[in-house]
Amino acid sequence: MVLKEKERAVIQDLQTQEKSCVEKYGKYAEAARDPELKNLFQNIQKQEEEHYQSLSQVLSGTLPACNCNDTQGRDYEPKASYNGMMSPEDKQHDAFLATDCIGTEKLVSGEYNTNVFNFGESGLRKLLADIQIEEQNHAEMLYKYKTVNQMA
Repeated sequence: MVLKEKERAVIQDLQTQEKSCVEKYGKYAEAARDPELKNLFQNIQKQEEEHYQSLSQVLSGTLPACNCNDTQGRDYEPKASYNGMMSPEDKQHDAFLATDCIGTEKLVSGEYNTNVFNFGESGLRKLLADIQIEEQNHAEMLYKYKTVNQMA
């Protein structure tokens, strides 16, 4: 597969987004005070690394197989960690981290939605659409975490 110059630039931009997500989730996993949220951040970080690697393969001329997990968000059932006995400062801290990541996932998902149509190769469009679905799953999982922990 040979990418046009514009396509290569788009993939590189998306890859920069993915690298930023990998770094953010790594830092947020270290900063999270709730082990459930820490684990969620670590799992999402691994998936963002997979997205980064898939885009690297595209840049090297290989189209990786799509393995979209479109039920991950729906199936995620976080356990409530925060209750009346937990520190309100910890809860507020973790709520900020989760909310910030939901915003990031919305932005990244939007980038995939906008850029998918820059490509003529249907297999590449499918890969990008699959990554977008996984980004939406990340936001849904974070939202469910916040909901079960009664975070504003």
